[in-house]
This record gives sequence, C-alpha cells and structure tokens, in this order.
Amino acid sequence: MNSVASKTSDVLVMTTEGEEFLEEVCSIPGGESVRWCIQCGMCSASCPNVAQMDNSPRRTIALIHAGRRYDVLKSNTMWVCASCYLCTVRCPKEVKITELMHALERLSTYYGLTTKRTTTATMYRAFIDSIKSNGRVHELGMMMKYYLTTVLTGKTNPFSLVKMLPLALNLMLHRRMTIKPTRIKGAEQIKTIVERAKALGGVK
Repeated sequence: MNSVASKTSDVLVMTTEGEEFLEEVCSIPGGESVRWCIQCGMCSASCPNVAQMDNSPRRTIALIHAGRRYDVLKSNTMWVCASCYLCTVRCPKEVKITELMHALERLSTYYGLTTKRTTTATMYRAFIDSIKSNGRVHELGMMMKYYLTTVLTGKTNPFSLVKMLPLALNLMLHRRMTIKPTRIKGAEQIKTIVERAKALGGVK
C-alpha cells in the first residue's frame, strides 16, 4: 500500500493507508500496544535521549501508523533508547514504548536496515552466538567477537580495544572474567530454544 502522511512540527497526520507495516509491528511481542497511542507527546517529553534521536518516540509511532517502514527502521531512534522506562511509566494510555523500541530493533536487524551509526546490533549478535555455543555468556569471547567485527567493518577505532585491555586484565585477576569459556550442562537444549525462538520470529 502507499503511505500518506503530512508533517506538522513533530506530528505526522496519520491516514488509513500503510496498514501493512503497522500490522507487522503489532504482531511482534512489545509492538501490539502501538495502536493505543493518542499522540500526546508525553513519551518524547520524558525521554532523556530524545535530542540524539532521528525521530522522537511520538513521531516514530506516527511514522509506523503511516506505513513508513524504511524511515522507522533505518533511524537510530530505537538504538539510542536507554531502556529507562520513563516513557512507559508516564504514558497515560499505557503504551509499552520501551518494548516497542526493542521490537523495532528486531525488525531493523531482520530487514538489514540497521543504521551504520550504531554497533548495538553487532553486540546483540555476539551475545546470542555466545549463548548458543556455551549455554551461557562467555564475556571475553563475546567482546572479542564484537570488537573484531566492528573494527573490521570500520565502525570502531582499533585503538579503543587497546584502551579496554587494563579493564579486561583487572577483571581476569579478580576472576570476574575467564579466558576459557565454560560450557554448561544443557547447552544444546538452550541452543534449540534460541533457534526455535528465531523460527517463531521472537529472535531476529
């Protein structure tokens, strides 16, 4: 469907067109409450990171209703979300905005529209891969994969890894981080659960 929307300040006038993207967002756990929004702006006024966002939370919801999939998923809005839940707590219609942001992260990754200005999606993937391999997170392995991936793709300055070495050594000395991963019992079952969640759309 064609999406139609007109911009007035921070608000998009929503139309009945572009329902496909709205339905897709609503089908993901955390995204179903997007229909309850009355565009009061309380979420945007409460957000501590709104100044760093391409689109405010209120405008993001309006864009979803307008069917603007690319504009929503290519933005940095959901990746900048601090998950502080201020927007959710203060919303007069109890829209689960923080959960909505996580739902948009999954859709953004699924469609390959992740903005190049964030490396959060890369960290998510390193985290999931570590869980699948060991049944639990191996912090050193996860962070090494994260840094190597972001350095090779030009998203991270290689010298930032050097700056992290003193912290890593301190954690290892205090036995808060191990060099060798520990594979727990039932690791294969956990891998199966993750793969099943991915097949059902819960993990993008």
